Amino acid sequence: MLLKEYQPRSELVLKETYVEKPAFPVYDCHTHWGKLMMGDGYTELYDTAAAVTSLREKGIQAVVNLDGFDFDELDKMKRKIAGQEDFFLNFGNVDVSRLDEPDFGDYVKSSLRYGVSQGIRGLKFWKPIGLGIKDGSGKYITPDDERLRVIWEEAARYSLPILFHIADPPAFFRPIDRFNERLEELGEHPDWSFCNPELYSFEQLMEMQQNLLRKNPDTTFIIAHAGSYSENLLQVAQWLEEFPNMRIDIAARIGDLSRQPYTARRFCIKYSKRIFFGTDFHPVESPDSYNIYYRILETDDEYFDYSLSPTGGQGRFKAYGLYLPRETLEDIYCGNFKRLFHIS
Repeated sequence: MLLKEYQPRSELVLKETYVEKPAFPVYDCHTHWGKLMMGDGYTELYDTAAAVTSLREKGIQAVVNLDGFDFDELDKMKRKIAGQEDFFLNFGNVDVSRLDEPDFGDYVKSSLRYGVSQGIRGLKFWKPIGLGIKDGSGKYITPDDERLRVIWEEAARYSLPILFHIADPPAFFRPIDRFNERLEELGEHPDWSFCNPELYSFEQLMEMQQNLLRKNPDTTFIIAHAGSYSENLLQVAQWLEEFPNMRIDIAARIGDLSRQPYTARRFCIKYSKRIFFGTDFHPVESPDSYNIYYRILETDDEYFDYSLSPTGGQGRFKAYGLYLPRETLEDIYCGNFKRLFHIS
């Protein structure tokens, strides 16, 4: 029998709680409704009104759609969500691959000016900055590249928060061997591995993340996926103490939080005003994934599956509920979102 075929069934008899609706209306700060997750054919993949209805039934009040991009793509995205605008806050983007162009600064300013005129509420950047996009000299463009400062300054001028996915889990940067806790996941997706001497290491990317936060104190950064380091909340706490302009979301890292329930509970309570609810949801995914988040955040259930995936999701571990206080849940589910975006 192969390891991937071994799926033991626990004999523990424990309380099981199904949380159908969250304790407060939920605002999801990390969703994808466009080509980033689904490719250029996303307009044919889902019915916007039906998808919004299914999420409202799960208690979702509104979402940040991170796939606004710029100019033509932003216009296309707006047409796709027409009639459901009250459910969406669109984030835009800047094409960093144009960094070497002599008018890059002008392009950034015109892009943000147009985006703001079309209602974007923030900007999204992701891991190809550091791990994929190269400049004209053949070097990888990094998150703390000084040439990108015009973006962060313009974002601050328009009061646009930056949601930045800087690094994947540290296990994706380690050798794919018997010691890697995400071995099966990487076996299914070998292209997710960044264990390559030609690439920046996880530790180097974390240094760049700190440089970015330190050098741009007037810009609000939401560092995605629990501050890039859900496996080390003690370190994330130190960064939150050091950088007042740092926020985090919990998108796609609920499994990591749930396997360290005591540490995660203390962390969420202490930094409740700096944490945004997020899932990485896209509308071809089952909305039932929200119930797992609610169960982990709200209950004291023990030793249950944190994922709807039959293979166990991100690793061979089980979930424990954090049983967060109501005031903490209110901050994470809706309070921080409403304060950031001035929603009454």
